[in-house]
Amino acid sequence: MSAIPFCDDVLPADESVLPLSDAADLIGLSVSRVHQLVRDQKLIALRRDGVVSIPTKFLGDDGQPLKQLPGLIAVMLDGGYGHPAILRWLYTPDDTLPGTPIDVLRGQHAREVIRRAQAMAF
Repeated sequence: MSAIPFCDDVLPADESVLPLSDAADLIGLSVSRVHQLVRDQKLIALRRDGVVSIPTKFLGDDGQPLKQLPGLIAVMLDGGYGHPAILRWLYTPDDTLPGTPIDVLRGQHAREVIRRAQAMAF
């Protein structure tokens, strides 16, 4: 079994994260299944204070991973962006959006965020 990939913590300090074991409990999956989601690049993990975690906003109000997130990650990876750049973009306020891309992805206009990610690749 391969190591769990993670990137440096590039999120604002006030953004909450969940250790992978806590995320597994919340999602209702085994820790090894959450590890697999990270290895499959369905989720992006980061290391904060020595603990591998995922951003809390990657989970919806129901505690499940955002359904649009894997597609967005794939689009951005295909466009040449690495995990740190994806995280920075998701958490950077955008004056043309009602908040940050991750906040919009969690709402009713997720398609607009994915469309913008696709356009950035070209």
